[in-house]
Amino acid sequence: MIVVAGHLQVEPDDRAPYLQGCCDVVRLARAAEGCLDFALSPDLLDPGRINIFERWRTLAALEAFRGSGPSGEQAPPILDADVLQFEVATVETL
Repeated sequence: MIVVAGHLQVEPDDRAPYLQGCCDVVRLARAAEGCLDFALSPDLLDPGRINIFERWRTLAALEAFRGSGPSGEQAPPILDADVLQFEVATVETL
């Protein structure tokens, strides 16, 4: 399993419009072959932070969906990003 997790930083006034503009990306990701979960959400404490969490069955599935990253419409408001990709060997249900 592949997990992508981290956050983006945007101007606080840009966060809601940015997230609204990502609705189609979330819908497409969740419908993509091999996607187990895909979420972008506003942080509860930082008004400019957008949390990212994705789970994919395989790296190939993620790469097939990913393409070249944010579209031109999404990229300008991103001030900073800290997003990491993890390959998970063992999974345990809690």
